[in-house]
Amino acid sequence: MSLRRTLAVTFAAATAVSIAAVPAAAEAPSIQAIRQLASGLNQAWSIDFLPDGTGVFTQKDARTISKIDKAGKVTTVQTVPGVSVTAEAGLLGIAVSPNYATDETVFIYYTTSSDNRIAKLKLGQAPTPIVTGIPRGSQYHHGGRIRFGPDGYLYAGTGDGQNGANAQNKNSLGGKVLRVTTDGAAAPGNPFNSRVYSYGHRNVQGLTWANGQLYVSDIGANRLDELNKIEPGKNYGWPTCEGPCNTAGMTNPVKSWPTSSATPSGLAAYKGSLYMASLKGGTYKLDLNGNGGKLWTNLGRTRDATASPDGQLYTITPGAIYVSDGS
Repeated sequence: MSLRRTLAVTFAAATAVSIAAVPAAAEAPSIQAIRQLASGLNQAWSIDFLPDGTGVFTQKDARTISKIDKAGKVTTVQTVPGVSVTAEAGLLGIAVSPNYATDETVFIYYTTSSDNRIAKLKLGQAPTPIVTGIPRGSQYHHGGRIRFGPDGYLYAGTGDGQNGANAQNKNSLGGKVLRVTTDGAAAPGNPFNSRVYSYGHRNVQGLTWANGQLYVSDIGANRLDELNKIEPGKNYGWPTCEGPCNTAGMTNPVKSWPTSSATPSGLAAYKGSLYMASLKGGTYKLDLNGNGGKLWTNLGRTRDATASPDGQLYTITPGAIYVSDGS
């Protein structure tokens, strides 16, 4: 073999080895790591899962509860009566009872002409309100996320109803994280012997637990959005504080972002990370200190992130539902 040919073969082999050594994940995850399961939805807002793995989700503006199977087939179950729709109001959160196999009960959070409320129902039947009087604004700050915690109680993130004073008023249900029984009563052990679990929030949009710790996402006003680690009875600052501050008695967020880039919504703990939907586009993949960046920005605004019983991450946009492995 000639010297020139020997050198060429040697160079080609070395190049192949060096290319193979470059991690395949050098580029940010994109649409290749996520696939569309359903489309054509009318402001899809929240999803949870029945024991058999069937998803049940809300469409804010359509006022409907629908089912989605693992193949992506969507079936409308019912339209919820009495729902008032504005820019942020409508049929919002949904949570399946942890005892669904025996009680067949689903919980929803929705806006009426006078308030926001939580109700329970059997699918296809009329809802029975269990918490009423959560403040609503004319258009905005309704909160709306509900989730069952590891303790079996129902947690709800509420908005201040466009009145910041509600957030600091412990007698108001606005601007709070609530913790209630399945009948809507204050859960045992709540810090103020009321439904209020934490206060000083502006517009709580996401709730999840990681290692037994509750985290919430909260939309800021003009400066900073927040990821908060929630402890019972703590004051998270709004409207005195937006993001971190040095005011005595007020608890700083784990992390904050400019409202121009985040405007967070639903929140999920999945495979050791937090996934925070973003109304400014994409979904944040974060560690428990809030460090990380966005995935799937090509999807536009994302509304919810929820882990399914079969180990997938569901991502909800206003018009579609996607599944992924979170990578």
